[in-house]
Amino acid sequence: MPRSLIRSFIAATFLFSAGVSWAAALKVEVLQSKLDHPWSLAFLPHNQGMLITLRAGQLRRWQTDEGLGDPIVGVPKVWAHGQGGLLDVVLAPDFAQSRRVWLSFAEGNSDDKAGTAVGYGTLSSNMQRLENFKVVFRQAPKLSTGNHFGGRMVFDGKGYLFIALGENNQRSTAQNLDKLQGKVIRLTQDGEVPPDNPFVGKQGARSEIWSYGHRNPQGMAFNPANGELWLNEHGPRGGDEINGSQPGKNYGWPLATWGINYSGLPIPEAKGEIVAGTEQPLYYWKVSPAVSGMAFYNADKFPQWKGKLFIGALKEKNLIELTLSGDKVTEQKRLLDDHGERIRDVRVGPDGYLYLLTDESDGQLLKISPSA
Repeated sequence: MPRSLIRSFIAATFLFSAGVSWAAALKVEVLQSKLDHPWSLAFLPHNQGMLITLRAGQLRRWQTDEGLGDPIVGVPKVWAHGQGGLLDVVLAPDFAQSRRVWLSFAEGNSDDKAGTAVGYGTLSSNMQRLENFKVVFRQAPKLSTGNHFGGRMVFDGKGYLFIALGENNQRSTAQNLDKLQGKVIRLTQDGEVPPDNPFVGKQGARSEIWSYGHRNPQGMAFNPANGELWLNEHGPRGGDEINGSQPGKNYGWPLATWGINYSGLPIPEAKGEIVAGTEQPLYYWKVSPAVSGMAFYNADKFPQWKGKLFIGALKEKNLIELTLSGDKVTEQKRLLDDHGERIRDVRVGPDGYLYLLTDESDGQLLKISPSA
């Protein structure tokens, strides 16, 4: 059954001065503008700034004192159509030694179809080049005409990389274990398949698969309270979800959904909201905010945020703060009612501040803190 929820909305009036806005709930500082549809960011160690992906295919370095650097050379060619392009960026757990930077991106074929690909390269010491880029994973088959790539990546701290994949707007593929659409996959930090993945050795199933029945995951993170992998994903018309991702489990799409088709009719394959053999979401929205990047707050900088989950919203153009009790959402707040831009990524910085990217042609990098 759906998890209970107490809705709490914060009205915020922003005053703009010198690039800084103040709200009843938040202080919002614009660190960088003129970013063309930024998608993801990753913090470099030792206060060396951050890497930012731009969906059209650029990887840029941003630094506090120097601002935005030139495009980094050596990024793979991306299929920049619709929702496709250069997507997530994460640093390898051993970045200090290997200098590996992982990228996910949309990759096309000769039939003008695309799928999500993942690889890594070595960031040069001057941080101007990504050298010897190697693609280690390709979503198969390539089915997307511009929709539902997923692409979020996260390392688990044990040497494994998790990648969330959309179903390319081909609903039934999320249930097909011989295809890599609508799945979370698990690889080693060298891009190999771990021998203990749940479908290794099973006929008719791809060994990369960790969990399945996902629609279009947009945010993914490990819950520091229990070590579990959580992801959020777009529903159709309604039914955005927060799900776990347990090995071998089926998260329902399109058999089980709390949403309907964009036409207003039921999803053709759907058998109901609760379907035997599928996992219920940890939480769902009947009216979709269009969830995006997500981050658990586990820093000490702002104690009032400790244990909260922050999720960006594209359609609502907002930042959602969720209060948790175990795996239940007990309260939610909207924190950026008046900012007016699509929130694409949400990260907790090494300094304990929240950092957001806005998905606009003149996208922004925002630094967020409580106003009091």
